[in-house]
Amino acid sequence: MTLPLFPLNTVLFPGCFLDLQIFEARYLDMIGRCMKQGGGFGVVCILEGEQVGKAPEGYASIGCEAVIRDFQQQDNGLLGIRVEGTRRFRVKQAHVQKDQLLLAEVQWLHDLPDTPLRDQDDDLLALLKALGEHPMVAALDMPAQVLGQHSLANQLAYLLPFVEEDKLDLLAIDAPQQRLDAIQALLDRLQGELFA
Repeated sequence: MTLPLFPLNTVLFPGCFLDLQIFEARYLDMIGRCMKQGGGFGVVCILEGEQVGKAPEGYASIGCEAVIRDFQQQDNGLLGIRVEGTRRFRVKQAHVQKDQLLLAEVQWLHDLPDTPLRDQDDDLLALLKALGEHPMVAALDMPAQVLGQHSLANQLAYLLPFVEEDKLDLLAIDAPQQRLDAIQALLDRLQGELFA
């Protein structure tokens, strides 16, 4: 499967929303094609290089497909889009086109089946509710109802201020239970650093 890539300084997770302002010709063309064909594009985290200009030299080999859910012309004249993360993928190989757009051969990663929330997930659920009250998070209109461990793990991994490397490790985990355990371990480590 060939997917155009949009390298960003962020890690997108399935079921999470991201607002983008599009101004570079290569991405305006890509968005136009996606909207005509009803397809998505891949969001990969930049590891080396910049978001603007030439294609970055280094980016993560794992990413998340983004599907356009809404778009509007911004006050500044730029195109604003809201995308939702859908499926995770691994980049098998990629090449840079003349216009600096990255095209990649990707392999879809399969999530293990969702599992219901457990009693021990209550603290993490409370943390997600608290995060949801922050104005920047509230503006994203993320789904308020968390139906299982997948959506809880994905939203926490996306919204918590972990470093990109940790977020990429979380994105690579197939099992929602394992992803939640890894998030709890990162939170414990953060707490330890705060009170050290």
